[in-house]
Amino acid sequence: MKYSILIGLFCVMIAQISFRYANAQIPQKQSDITFSFAPLVKKAIPSVVNIYAARKVRVHSPFEGDPFFEQFFGRYQGKRSLRTQSSLGSGVIVDTRGLIVTSYHVIKDASEIKVAFSDGREFESTVILKDETTDIAVLQISSKDSQFPVLSLGDSDAVEVGDLVLAIGNPFGVGQTVTSGIVSAQARTRIGVSDFDFFIQTDAAINPGNSGGALIDMKGQLIGINTAIYSRSGGSVGIGFAIPANLIKVVLDTVKRGGKFFVPPYIGASFQSVTPDIAGGLGLEHSYGALIVEIIKGSPAEKAGLKVGDVILSVQGMRIESPDSLGYRLMTTKIGQSLVLEYLRDGKIFKTEITVLSAPESVFVQSEKIVGEGPLSGVEVLDLTQHNSRRFHLPINAKGVIITNVDQISNAASIFRPGDILHTVNGYKIQTVSQLKKVLMQNHSHIWELEYERNGVHIRQLIR
Repeated sequence: MKYSILIGLFCVMIAQISFRYANAQIPQKQSDITFSFAPLVKKAIPSVVNIYAARKVRVHSPFEGDPFFEQFFGRYQGKRSLRTQSSLGSGVIVDTRGLIVTSYHVIKDASEIKVAFSDGREFESTVILKDETTDIAVLQISSKDSQFPVLSLGDSDAVEVGDLVLAIGNPFGVGQTVTSGIVSAQARTRIGVSDFDFFIQTDAAINPGNSGGALIDMKGQLIGINTAIYSRSGGSVGIGFAIPANLIKVVLDTVKRGGKFFVPPYIGASFQSVTPDIAGGLGLEHSYGALIVEIIKGSPAEKAGLKVGDVILSVQGMRIESPDSLGYRLMTTKIGQSLVLEYLRDGKIFKTEITVLSAPESVFVQSEKIVGEGPLSGVEVLDLTQHNSRRFHLPINAKGVIITNVDQISNAASIFRPGDILHTVNGYKIQTVSQLKKVLMQNHSHIWELEYERNGVHIRQLIR
């Protein structure tokens, strides 16, 4: 009898469990069977815009580079004709007043920039700030009718590998497109996009035209600006890179304070990687941290008590793997903010507080554009100080004047490239921009003898 009762109860329990399980598997509404990014996309799309940039370029003359022609008519008689070249990209509205963040390379050298919305509206835009070192540009549009929809900026430091993300942009000019993926890696460095070396890597499809577009998380917040891909074909192969939102916040802070260009934060110290040999000598189990190799007198680093030979291990409790990761922590810190550093000295770990300042003019100087006649007209140049040598990944003792940009409608575009280092002009040794300008002013002939360096190769050129 007891067995019969137990068996009956057991059958009833199984039946109830089966019934509940069956009911749980029966979809009651569409959301039970559909997982969709549509709510996030509908929220984000109005804030992502298409950017159309027009720039003037010179068409090559059929006589350019012809020694016979140049011997009789001179190098500049065969000037190249101008034509308009169009490029496309994307941008993200981050302020209701019409501030748009995009990639610097999207609008570089542009003479006209138009912004198009998903609803068909178009606006002329003005460049408020552009910074080649971070590959970030900020544009301004305005409308008397209404405020603009914005994407809020998230915390890119909170993003983890494996998080779902969406990339929104205008690939190949086909119109706004959304692709999905995950965060493949954090802190990708040395990808050759800009002087800034810290990116979010994603496998969401990013193609030409996506540059400057949004990378959003599952909260619908902007966590990065898509800026580059790794590809041999030019199309997406699942390796894309985005500028972290926390760096964008610092650049926007510069704009809101009235700044016309981005001045990087500064503590007055230089660093190198901790190699396995150095780590062993310091008693570190792993090779991580940033080894101080130089302290500038009177700098925040000196005032904080740091010394050459100290190894920075963490900033605000976040572990520092390399000088690049330390550079990121500093770059995403607002001017005037204090940070707690943990460092290793003589086998012991210490802490100190350091205040981040704007780089002084002697350290951070904007490139200067050469104007007038001659083969150097249209190039932007910069003194090769120790700071700039590190910035352009050159030997610390490099001398000369480095070309940072070349106007593509100038005659210099057929001669020079960004990264070339000028050494002599007409026999005069050039070590500063002021020396270069003086020599150019003194030359009244049409003959120029230039010596410059490109990728370690010295080039001597006579130009008539």
